[in-house]
Amino acid sequence: MKAVLCETLGPPETLVLRDLPDPAPGPGEVSVRVKAAGLNFFDTLIIQGKYQFKPDLPFSPSAELSGIVAEIGEGVTGFAPGDAVIAYGGWGCCRERVVLPADKLVAVPDGADLEQAAGLIVTYGTTLHALKDRARLKPGETLCVLGASGGVGSAAVEIGKIMGARVIAAASSPDKLDYCRALGADETIDYSKEDLKTRLKELTGGAGADVVYDPVGGALSEAALRATAWEGRFLVIGFAAGEIPKIPLNLALLKGCDIVGVFWGRFTELDPEGDRANTRQLLDWLAEGKLSVAVHDTYPLDKTADALGAIARREVKGKVLILP
Repeated sequence: MKAVLCETLGPPETLVLRDLPDPAPGPGEVSVRVKAAGLNFFDTLIIQGKYQFKPDLPFSPSAELSGIVAEIGEGVTGFAPGDAVIAYGGWGCCRERVVLPADKLVAVPDGADLEQAAGLIVTYGTTLHALKDRARLKPGETLCVLGASGGVGSAAVEIGKIMGARVIAAASSPDKLDYCRALGADETIDYSKEDLKTRLKELTGGAGADVVYDPVGGALSEAALRATAWEGRFLVIGFAAGEIPKIPLNLALLKGCDIVGVFWGRFTELDPEGDRANTRQLLDWLAEGKLSVAVHDTYPLDKTADALGAIARREVKGKVLILP
C-alpha cells in the first residue's frame, strides 16, 4: 500500500510518499480500505511537533477516515468485510489501508455519502459536543460563530441551524461570508471591516449572543466575550489565530456568563459511548439530508502536502479530503 509519512518534523513539503506492506489486523482489530481521509488545521501543527499529541516518527497525518472493511481480526464482532465505516484514529489515516481497534469504528448508514462521512468526525464531532453537551444550545437562541468559514466554523453554522438557533457567522472577507450564508447563516459580520463587539450587539438588539463559538482566539475572543449575553456561554474551541488570549475574568462576573472549555479529544476518551452516540446522530443527519458536509476540495494521496499548505494559508472554506 501507499502511505504519506512524516519522517522528519517540518512543514508540509517535508512529507514523503512511501510503499509499505499491507497491515494485518490483530485480535480485536479491523483493517479498513480507506475511501477518504479528512484533514484538519491541527494536521499542519502535528507534522511540525507543535501539537499536544506528538506521535513517534514516522507517522501519517490525518485523524479521520471513511472506508470499507477489508479484513477483521480474531474476536471482532459487529463488523464484516464490505461494511462501510468511519473512524477516528488521532493520526495515521493518510494511507491506503489503516488498522484500528474495532471499537473505534462506527457503521455508516444507507443513504449517507461515504466520501462526505470522512469529514464528519473531528470538526462536526467537536461542534456537536460543544453545542449540545457543553453549551446546551436551545432552539431560538442566538449563536455567534467566529472563523465561520473554516472547518469547525462551517460545522457550527450547519449544526446550529439544525438545532434551531439563529446563527450569526463572523469571518474575515465577503467571499467567506457569502459561503456562510449559503450554509444557512442568518446574519454575518465581516470583522476585517466591522467592529465585532459593536456589530454583534447591534444584531442582537443590545442583548449579546447566547452562545459564542470561538475556534480563533487572539484579539477576537475578548471582543466577542464583551458581546456575550447575560448567562451566555462562551465556548473555547481553539486558537487558530496562534495567540492564546488572556481574558479579564471580571467580564465573566459582570455578565454572569460561562467560559466553557471544549476538549473533544479528551471527551472521546472519557465518554466513548457519548461520543459514539453523537457520531451516529451526525451520520443520521447526513443520511437524512439535514447535514451536508461542506467539502472545500479533494486531493489525491500524493498531493497531501498541497492540501495541508492550503489549510495553513487559511485558503480553505469547509473540509479538505484526501482520496487514496
